[in-house]
Amino acid sequence: MASILINLLIAAFMGTVLIGLQRKVMARVQMRPGPPIIQYVLHTLKFYLKETSFPKTAAMPFYIAIASTLCAIWVTGIIMGPVTQGSLLLIFGIYAMHKIVEHNAGSSSGSPYGKLSCVRAVFSASAELPLFALLIVVYLQTHTMIISDIITYQSINGPLIFSIPLAGIMFFVLLITKSHYSLFSITKGKDIISGYETEHFGVMRGYLMFSESISWYMLLWIYLTVFFGPLSLISYFMGMIVISVIIAIINAISPILNPNHSVMFQITCAFIGIFGSIILMII
Repeated sequence: MASILINLLIAAFMGTVLIGLQRKVMARVQMRPGPPIIQYVLHTLKFYLKETSFPKTAAMPFYIAIASTLCAIWVTGIIMGPVTQGSLLLIFGIYAMHKIVEHNAGSSSGSPYGKLSCVRAVFSASAELPLFALLIVVYLQTHTMIISDIITYQSINGPLIFSIPLAGIMFFVLLITKSHYSLFSITKGKDIISGYETEHFGVMRGYLMFSESISWYMLLWIYLTVFFGPLSLISYFMGMIVISVIIAIINAISPILNPNHSVMFQITCAFIGIFGSIILMII
């Protein structure tokens, strides 16, 4: 229990700080001062102190249950990942659940912006899930989906980023997809205000932001663990910072794609990653 709580606190704190770091780097690249790095931490805490109100159009109690479920599935992700180092298949299932909840979070509020976001969430799922499915290439290389076994394999044979680099690069695209202000951010584009979060206030919005922080930490943890092998805690933190900075620079200089272009680009990347990696392994 203590291990779960410690890992959860680390994930929540590191996730919010890394998101804040992204915003700061993006601002500097765009020649703006930008908010403090801890601004996202303060912003998240602020919502827990604000009054929670519910839209008249909200589908109660579904509206509350969806936001709470989003928190629960990523807490489960922490247990399956850093704590027990279980199966990647279970983490893939958690990510799939995240996309379902993301879809329903938009429709549950009754907001037209949320409803448009939930439609886009279906589009993004068709692109993001194939990218996550790139981990099948990891199975073909290591013959296991258990995270602890993958770490052991890399300690003997070296990091997978060198043996299946194409899969690593394509999974990096997924990280870009889930980053804040990404060129693939079709579910939370500025044209639909805050997307599925538009009509969530107080504690409900705090739940969503808390979940975003944990999910960002988890995706970075999976990437570093699966493709770079056994790492120390300091190496994890340094790797997460470097990746977040690189992604922030990419997002700062890239325009947001429209939904169709975003989905097609990601599906193309997934196709190249899966079949390209398999061909290279056969050769």
